[in-house]
Amino acid sequence: MATMKWDHLVHYVNDLAKPVEIFGAHGLVAFKGGSHKDWGTYNALSYFGLTYLEFLGIENLELAKATEHNLVVKDAVKLLPEHEVLSRVVIRTDDIEEVAASLKAAGLSLSPIIDGKRLDNEGRLIEWRMMTIAGDFGGLVYPFIIQWSGTDTERVERLTSSGVIKPHPAGEVEIVRAVFHVSDPEAAANHWGTIFGLPVTKSEDDTFSLKIGDRSFAFVQEDENQFKQVVFETDSLELKGKTIRIGDGEYVFV
Repeated sequence: MATMKWDHLVHYVNDLAKPVEIFGAHGLVAFKGGSHKDWGTYNALSYFGLTYLEFLGIENLELAKATEHNLVVKDAVKLLPEHEVLSRVVIRTDDIEEVAASLKAAGLSLSPIIDGKRLDNEGRLIEWRMMTIAGDFGGLVYPFIIQWSGTDTERVERLTSSGVIKPHPAGEVEIVRAVFHVSDPEAAANHWGTIFGLPVTKSEDDTFSLKIGDRSFAFVQEDENQFKQVVFETDSLELKGKTIRIGDGEYVFV
């Protein structure tokens, strides 16, 4: 059975320097990533182990407008510059073909499996395979699916040795939860749980959550039908209790 882990998230921004500067001011490592030359986008990144934040901007608007199949790029064109929003969570798997077959069997409309690549700041080629899921459930867009070359252990070793994954000056910080504001939390959680094969739990405050590895996706009763918050656990007294806001996205430290 294919594994399912929370790989990263996408946050649309107009100026990549802004999240790098804001995170740096709070003792969090963020840096310019690189360009997706085939899609007209570029990014800045902040790693917390293998789960990371991707701040995505448009570098070449005409190329981005011409991009086929990749809904992440298409939505960036549609939403920026007005809406600097948290876009999608990204699920990592070790068998993207198996996941594609399962999602198709559930009646979902998928892009072809796309080969992605970019150069990092030191000119190293980074490659992956991905697919996006068309449409939404109750107004909330779906995650997209990614498969990297190599095992998780190999990637941790490579990213650590290259300095991409490094300690944050603020202290220990770990991503633990994505929070989605939806009009029907139970229905959204059950739908995602069914199609991705993730267990659903309900807390005393009527929050419905999906367990994905040692992290979770939480669905809260609100009307936006939007990915709204990323929650971190930290031992940093400077960060604990703070909320960092970038555009419409919130990064909450507990």
